[in-house]
Amino acid sequence: MIITRNINNPIITPKDIKPSFEGMKVIGAFNPGVIKYNNETLLLIRVAENFFSNDKNRIGVPILDLKKKDIIIKYFDAFDSKIDYSDPRFIKTEDKLYLTSISHFRLAKSKDGINFNIDQNHFMTPTESYEEYGIEDPRIVKIEGMYYITYSAISRNGVVTALAKTNDFKKVEKLGIIFLPDNKDVVIFPEKINGSYYAINRPVSAYFQTPEMWISKSKDLLSYSNHQLLCSLRKDNFDSARIGASCIPFLTEEGWIEIYHGADKNNVYKVGVLLLDKDDPSKILYRSEEPLIEPEKDYEKVGFLPNVIFPCGLTQEEGVINLYYGNADENICLLTFNLKDLLKKIRNEE
Repeated sequence: MIITRNINNPIITPKDIKPSFEGMKVIGAFNPGVIKYNNETLLLIRVAENFFSNDKNRIGVPILDLKKKDIIIKYFDAFDSKIDYSDPRFIKTEDKLYLTSISHFRLAKSKDGINFNIDQNHFMTPTESYEEYGIEDPRIVKIEGMYYITYSAISRNGVVTALAKTNDFKKVEKLGIIFLPDNKDVVIFPEKINGSYYAINRPVSAYFQTPEMWISKSKDLLSYSNHQLLCSLRKDNFDSARIGASCIPFLTEEGWIEIYHGADKNNVYKVGVLLLDKDDPSKILYRSEEPLIEPEKDYEKVGFLPNVIFPCGLTQEEGVINLYYGNADENICLLTFNLKDLLKKIRNEE
């Protein structure tokens, strides 16, 4: 199966994004939700920022002030031995965990799917208590003329999945939490199946620490039930340590295709494929034994979080799949392949 990385990769980098305010530095423009809108490719980019200062004695962390409803900087003693600074993503005090960056969403549009005009105004920002540490990794699905956005919302109380909607990508309405902590990587199917909406989600057991994929039903996109385990970890495989849905499922003659991500014990993120029954998506008809794609290029192997390929969306045009992914938690890249070739791979006809 031929998979082609775009020659211009990365197609969007932090340098393309203006910081929110003085003192902030954009460290990541990645993991975009993707949709076709008004004959253009639209990306909803996760923009991660941290606070940059020449003061070596203290470290500043951006968080949402719940009273002011605005982003403030909380400072920590850089030489406090009781604080764990070992992971660049977190600051761990004796009683609390903080993120070193905070994320929001911005829009980018393109006629050709490669060269994007990025709106330097924010499209969605943290405003709610459950978004105290930021909003991350959006997915966009069009259902009955409305565009719904699922996203991870981070706070001191954990990671929840929230839902928002828009009909014009100018105004957006937040609808609130749809999956409780700790649950993320939620993708909603683009149409009802036998009278119900379906969503793939990724809860994590506090006791057993097994991040696995579940599937749930809904009548209104807000309340979910009939939860079933969909997909488990596989020992000694590319998805042995962590899995989660990546792109909005799309329907083919063979069934629903879900492009998902998996990580191994070495924290290397790769991309897999599921084929789900068209009438009952809780049934797996095919699961790739080998990753569809894995980190190979330098820009995928080196970065803020090395060895990460993380897609959040794709488009289809005349049988060609354009898959947009975050590389190393820093930039946005593009790869393409033919749907016909993927179906041959699923049928074992290669």
